[in-house]
Amino acid sequence: MSESVVIVTGGGRGIGRAICRRFADSGAQVVAAARSQNELDETKSLIEQSGGRCETILTDVTQPDQIGHLIETTVSRFGRIDVMVNNAGVALLGNIEELTPELFESMLTVNVRAMYHGCRAVWPVMKKQREGVIINTSSVSSVDPFPGFAGYGASKAWVNMWTKAMADEGKNLGIRVFAIAPGAVETQMLRGAFPDFPEEQVLAPEDIAEMFYTVAQPSCRFSTGQTIFVKR
Repeated sequence: MSESVVIVTGGGRGIGRAICRRFADSGAQVVAAARSQNELDETKSLIEQSGGRCETILTDVTQPDQIGHLIETTVSRFGRIDVMVNNAGVALLGNIEELTPELFESMLTVNVRAMYHGCRAVWPVMKKQREGVIINTSSVSSVDPFPGFAGYGASKAWVNMWTKAMADEGKNLGIRVFAIAPGAVETQMLRGAFPDFPEEQVLAPEDIAEMFYTVAQPSCRFSTGQTIFVKR
């Protein structure tokens, strides 16, 4: 991945930060995007301490114009986008009665609409290049949701189908599309919902980041459209 340009949304912490660091370790130019500048600065610092390259762009993925700015700025600075990782997401725990319309809409805005806008914004860039990889963050909950994760699991099931449909359209354009669906990962998101989740059943963010890096390699070019589940 040396010299590749890689965008990672939700790159300020957790899985997103681990993905940024993994691609940077390979020599890629990483563009980390998130809503918190402090978290982005920490990601950038960690990467540069290891000799990697990282630019940060403050981005609220719930705002389509900011996603457009992220894509346009990256192309303006680096001339291309080789990998787009749509990782930003939210997981709201609550049974059906607790999942109010407001909470449901807020989750759809990040997990579904933002991913749609991210993919749609980067598509013309990769189409013009005749190559590129889009990787979407899904979840094991898309097929086996924890109790209280009905809304979250359903939003991630959409990601799986969206990924497959995009991959089918992208085959003749040189665009490959994948989804990575982790189980429980040691992140702030997990502990916020399940503070007592058993440690022996939890993956490290670096384990998931490795899968993102792997599917971006040319060796996975014939596996486009797959949702890859990663769990202990």
